[in-house]
Amino acid sequence: MTPMSTDATVTAVGSDPAGTTDDDLPDDRFLDRELSWLSFNQRVLELSEDPTVPLLERARFLAIFASNLDEFFMVRVAGLKRRIATGLAVRAASGLQPREVLTCVAEKTAQLTHRHADVFRDEIKPGLEELGIRLSRWDELEPAEQERLHTLFRERIFPVLTPLAVDPAHPFPYISGLSLNLAVIVRNPSTGLEHFARIKVPPLLPRFTKASDQRFVPLEDVIAAHLHLLFPGMQVLQHHTFRVTRNEDLEVDEDEAENLLQALERELMRRRFGPPVRLEVEEAIDPHLLDLLKGELGVDDDDVYSLPFPLDLTGLHAIADIDRPELKFAPFVPGTHRDLVDVEAREASIFATLRRGDILVQHPYDSFATSVQAFIEQAAADRNVLAIKQTLYRTSGDSPIVDALIDAAEAGKQVLVLVEIKARFDEQANIKWARKLEQAGCHVVYGLVGLKTHCKAALVIRQEGDRLRRYAHVGTGNYNPKTARLYEDFGLLTASNEVGEDLTNLFNTLSGFSFGVGYKRLLVAPEDVRDGIIERIEQQVELARSGRPARVRIKVNSLVDEATIDALYRASSAGVSVDLWTRGICAVRPGVPGLSENVRVRSILGRFLEHSRVFEFGVGEESEVWIGSADMMHRNLDRRVEALVRLTSPEHVSELRGFLDLGFDEATASWHLQGDGEWVRHHVDENGTPLRDLQEYLIGVKQRRARSARV
Repeated sequence: MTPMSTDATVTAVGSDPAGTTDDDLPDDRFLDRELSWLSFNQRVLELSEDPTVPLLERARFLAIFASNLDEFFMVRVAGLKRRIATGLAVRAASGLQPREVLTCVAEKTAQLTHRHADVFRDEIKPGLEELGIRLSRWDELEPAEQERLHTLFRERIFPVLTPLAVDPAHPFPYISGLSLNLAVIVRNPSTGLEHFARIKVPPLLPRFTKASDQRFVPLEDVIAAHLHLLFPGMQVLQHHTFRVTRNEDLEVDEDEAENLLQALERELMRRRFGPPVRLEVEEAIDPHLLDLLKGELGVDDDDVYSLPFPLDLTGLHAIADIDRPELKFAPFVPGTHRDLVDVEAREASIFATLRRGDILVQHPYDSFATSVQAFIEQAAADRNVLAIKQTLYRTSGDSPIVDALIDAAEAGKQVLVLVEIKARFDEQANIKWARKLEQAGCHVVYGLVGLKTHCKAALVIRQEGDRLRRYAHVGTGNYNPKTARLYEDFGLLTASNEVGEDLTNLFNTLSGFSFGVGYKRLLVAPEDVRDGIIERIEQQVELARSGRPARVRIKVNSLVDEATIDALYRASSAGVSVDLWTRGICAVRPGVPGLSENVRVRSILGRFLEHSRVFEFGVGEESEVWIGSADMMHRNLDRRVEALVRLTSPEHVSELRGFLDLGFDEATASWHLQGDGEWVRHHVDENGTPLRDLQEYLIGVKQRRARSARV
């Protein structure tokens, strides 16, 4: 990658003739998004390497790293390869050609995967063994343990295995994506001929098989120890595990699809047969066997990752789930928001509470069940509620939200549900719930052609005397009770007429035909989120030019959009303080003279996934604060329906300002992005004392408030 120029002088754009256009900005001002994503996963890996993190949580971070990398290859690497193959490859904003990106990705991934394997082998596995949790190979088991697994194999494993031979009568079998497999070489003692066979490790069986109390063996090791039963009469010469990752991104032509639901169901079937993009093999694999796999699968040397045993450490989630609370984060039970305590106690309705004022909740610190879920459930049960309209992007398999909507429809209420069936990797589940909602009498729509509906919004229309009143929720996270315990998100519950009118217009746009709708307290993509954000950045530029305090603070999952980044560069050059908090990808180069001296970029990872999107423009009481569903990425701003809502309560604006203050405080542990794209972890001070853990600090704040409320 070409290093960032440090001698460029950039001034702000505006009516001033001395201003410059974006064409005057240096060409190498953007970091590469794919490499930035790998840096994010490196930060996850660093948490697994941190000895101050509880040991089973370190194991979980190893599993998260592995599953993150799987999705990266299935989607991002697969997309790069597809564009190259179809001749649609264009230079990235970072200046790299797709082939150059793939080369960098391969180099970086090789480094990270070996580092990942080393952490497991040298730290996690020995550490667990010292504490009585042993991850062993077959040969390390006691005779009694092996005998127990012999019985288990015969009764529960052997019947579901299907060895597939390769010979003139049996072509090379299809290898499904992310499946773990044993490649076996056997010899016919009569003829001396050698044969290849493949055994798929059953994905529905536990990845680590229990040999005895808190002693586990990889399932493929158990199978390998019994290959003589799978190939009776043959000599088993060698066996090695391998794993294939395939292109699993969806391509649905909505313009041609008469029924989007049926088209997506067909595409999900085709997804399983996408071309391979990665082959993981054991380091000890026989070179001839590796050549066979590469040839049959059609993968190049650059697509092969040779790793120590065991492959597929996503299975460590099961180990992290072991009931050893002393090896995990201290338990935390979300509490009810202070303004909803009476609602939880059934001393007041949520609607009466909202008529007194807006409520801002932050999950998981505030309970989802007693706030957002209670809002939908009370609406479904309230005989004065006439209609409920809601978006569903992702939800859980046993969702009380879906159940409440079904109850509402069966009670005769008008229920409109916008189900985004193209939510990546949740398509099958969303199709299931869409069908169930339709059968219950809900009006189910699938949004606008060409756009994913990603906004998080719910609208309740209630008869109150001789008038209708609208109640609403706009949030940054999904209506998913399970992830709400793990994802950090904000949500606004309100009886505001302006928000109610805005959501009425938004839902009418999504379910019917309406264009050019104006919104009062919302910014809605793809129409005006990007323009609205840039307009407010430019307002801060004008303040800075007039000598007044000016600031932009943004917290998002990812920041890639070039137009937004250029606006932030212009703001920095004009003297605006720019603080950016990204969990994942960030294409901004901070701290570059003449371009971004006033830009700081931070990242925070921990026990919860930082998921909220928060935007602040201005300083102090004059600041304007928004929350919503949109990240600063092309897909969010151009190809999705997103919604941001402006907070108007001084108390809520102050609360969000305080939250951002904590995130950017030098005393808070975080990663700092450098201008060359490297992230540096700052988690101890100069004396080695740990810095503030933001999430643990906020847990403590909520717990202290709960104790005070009980006194």
